[in-house]
Order: sequence, then structure tokens, then C-alpha cells
Amino acid sequence: MVADDAVTSAVREVLSVIPAGCSWLRPVTGADGTVVDFEVAAASGSGHDIYRRGTGRVDARLSVLYPGIVGGPLWHLYLEVQRTGIPAEMPGFRYEEKQAGVVPRSEFDVTVHPVLGGLLVWWQRLDEDRRRTDRTEQLGNLGWAEYDLVTGESRWSPGVYRIFEREPELGPISRAEQAAAIVAEDIGLGEAAWQQMEAGGVSEVTVRFRIGTSTKHLRVLSDVVRDATGTPLKVHAVVQDVTARELSRTAIERLSDQLRSRELTALAEHRLAARLQHMIQPVPSAPFPLPGLQVMVGYLPAEHAIRVGGDWYHAQELDDGRAFLAVGDVAGHGIAAANSMAHLRFALIAWLAIGIDDPATLLRHLNSLCTRLRVTGTAVVAVFDPATRALTWARAGHAAPLLARSGVTMPLEQPAGLLLGADDDSRYQVLTPCLAPGDLLLLYTDGLVERRRPETPTRLAEVMSALAEASADPGEQALPAVAARLNRPSPDDDTCTVAVRVVTAASSG
Repeated sequence: MVADDAVTSAVREVLSVIPAGCSWLRPVTGADGTVVDFEVAAASGSGHDIYRRGTGRVDARLSVLYPGIVGGPLWHLYLEVQRTGIPAEMPGFRYEEKQAGVVPRSEFDVTVHPVLGGLLVWWQRLDEDRRRTDRTEQLGNLGWAEYDLVTGESRWSPGVYRIFEREPELGPISRAEQAAAIVAEDIGLGEAAWQQMEAGGVSEVTVRFRIGTSTKHLRVLSDVVRDATGTPLKVHAVVQDVTARELSRTAIERLSDQLRSRELTALAEHRLAARLQHMIQPVPSAPFPLPGLQVMVGYLPAEHAIRVGGDWYHAQELDDGRAFLAVGDVAGHGIAAANSMAHLRFALIAWLAIGIDDPATLLRHLNSLCTRLRVTGTAVVAVFDPATRALTWARAGHAAPLLARSGVTMPLEQPAGLLLGADDDSRYQVLTPCLAPGDLLLLYTDGLVERRRPETPTRLAEVMSALAEASADPGEQALPAVAARLNRPSPDDDTCTVAVRVVTAASSG
């Protein structure tokens, strides 16, 4: 008896601090040894029952506390678990009560485990939470959805089924069906939402769906849940039917939303263009050698996410041991500019592969290609001979490279040359200055120095000063030092730089 009292006391102490509806029931047997009732031997303190009773139920019998369950399915479940010792559960158990001051119908998920000769029963109330959720969804004309990226399974709340006018027994519609229901003009918004979530943000868009015979405006707020490695696991979304609001909005409000939609579409285009640029011209993270030169390439996207430009570079060793360098900039932004940049850069590589390396000839070919593509752009192309240190170069509407020597920086003398795509008959002048060991040369696009806002001064003087300081002591760290000084993105344009240091002396022959 003492041992039983100690066990009972311990269980009561444990359950009294559990923040859930738990109770420990001990069987009450009749004269023939059969179970005729259950006694509440312990109960949780904070998990009150529908009568607002907590630990006050202790020592009372179930038949007195809850007469409505006697002889019912839950009562038989208790008897079965007590007899077999096998845990069981009863989801969606409905309890009815006609007593004044008590909710007449309640719903619970009930779980029963055999513990210490009795039953540990856990009641999770469902009706109140469901009622709150359902009323909230009805009032706000909204619902929630969850998509498991690992299993492919979807879950919808009742509100989403109402919005999509679908019977819950049919389950959620597939992602493919959802995509097919989007109005064609709004498909880009859906793609932009996924792009924004891939970048780690929360997406909020209003998209039109064809549902039944009508078109609904659905506001969708969604985000992605990831694991510790950053791998996406689930997509959570709240969906609200804002059709009535959209149809009654003022023209100014609709215009504001259109601008927001364009911004989201532009953001998706920016990310796609940036990926395209990286695939076309990956940027080495450290200086690398070319004949007679140490080279470091830099590429910084614009600060403003929607402005992805057509800046490009190329640097390689030619078959005869000379070094080839080029930078360029295609007019425009976004996918079109990135696509045109790819055409020019790959065409240049192809011409170099078949032995066409004269700067003037290359610019004529690039000019003809731009004319056919109906785009314009600028470029500088140069060939460096390590034996003579001669730099043979030409330009097409592009700023001249900057040469820094012994603490002084000046632009190279500028040859004549119209921008690419302006005139199909353009010809390009070639100049051939001679460089010296330790010289620093910078080929760059205008995003490095130009600023489009009148109140923001050009960075040309700052860039020239940084080159001059580095050329005063042009050691191995000269190029990284210059990059560290200049590594600031332009607000409005991408920036591409090719910085070189001359490391060989001319041959004595």
C-alpha cells in the first residue's frame, strides 16, 4: 500500500505540471474482478476539462465525471486497452453535454496508453481551435496551404478549398494544375515569387486565377522552410481572395500594384540575367598569369537589382605566345543585354581560335555582328607582345585604358573608333605604345567611374589615384591592392575591370 501511495503521489506530481489535458486512470473492479469503472488517480493542472476542472477531478470516477461516455465507443476503448495492454487512439471523438453553462458539443483527439496498471489518457481539444481557424478564414476570405518539397504532398485548410471551390474529399490540386489556372498575363508574377523565395525572401503577390467560370484575384504570401544546410523542405503560403477589393480599387491603387508587379518581374529577370552572365564569363577570384603579365579580373553587379547590364571581358594566351585582353559593354539591361553580350564574346573567342587577332579587324567583325543583331555597344581590344612589350590596341567608342607608371596615371592616347553597331562601314585605328616592367594597365567599363546622378561626382580621379599609388611599388600585391580600393559597385550599372601588371623585360635581341 505504501508503494502504491508513493507511485500515485509521484504520478500526480508529474501530471500536475504538464501543460496538456492528461489524466491517469486506475480501473475499478467489481466483485467478479471485471472492470466496472475508472478512477481519476492523477490529472494535469493546466489542462482543464470542458467543465473547467483540473486536479479537482482526482479521486472521482469517470461515470460520475463524464456520464455521457459510459457504454460508448470511448468507454469500450478504455476497457480494451486495459485488457490488452496495447495503446490506442480515437481521433475526432465527439462529446455531448446538455448541462447549462457547458459547450454542448466538443471534439477531441484521444490517445490512451497503459501505464503502471492504469491508463494514461491525453485529450487534445479540436473544436475550439478549428472554430477559431474557420471563423478567421471565413472573415478574412483566406486559408493556408503547405507543400512538402521532399514528398510532394500538399495540405490545404478549409479556407483554400472554399477559395478554389473544391470539395475537400478531392484533396488539393497539383502544382501543375495551379500553374495552368493562372491567367497568362500573370504567369511572370508566379515565377517572380519563386525567384524571391529562392533568394531567401518572403514573397507577396496578387495573381489572377481562373476558377470555375470566374476569375479570382488571389493574394498569396509565401515563404520557404529550409534545413540547416539551406536545402528547401517546405513551402508555406497564406492565400486570400481579394477579388472584391481589386474590382473596387481606385485607378491610382491599381497603377501602384502594376508598378509592383513590374518590379517583381524585373527582379526575376535580373536574377536570370546574372546567372547567365556568370555561366558565360566566370570571374577568377585571384590574379592569374598571361605571357609577360599578371592579370586580375573584377566584375560587380549594379547595386540596383533590376539593372543587369551587358558588360563583358576576355583574357587569354594566343597560340604565338602573346596575350589578348578585351572589355566591352552592350547597351541596355536585363536578358536582352546579357544575350547580346554572349553573342559578342563567343564570336570573339571563335575568331581568335582561327587566328584572327588584329584588334582593328576584330572590331570590324564585332561591329558587323552588332549591326545584324541591331544592338550597340563599346569595346577595347588589345594584344600584348611580351618580347617587345608592345601593346597593340584599338577601341570602339570605349574609354581608353589607364596606364600607371612610377606613381603617375594617365589614359593611353586614344585612337579613333565609333561605337559598335553605329555604322556598318566603320574602320578602327590601331595604336602601339610600349609598356615597361612594373607598369599597371586598367581596362574598364563605365560603371567603374561614371555616376548618372548629377549630385554624385565621377570616380575617375579616385581610380587614377589608386593606380598611381599601386604603381609606385608594383609588387605581387599591386593588383589585389587596386581591386580592394576599387571594389565598390555602381548604383546604376555593372562594372567590369581587367587590371594587368607587366612582369617581363623586353628581349635584348
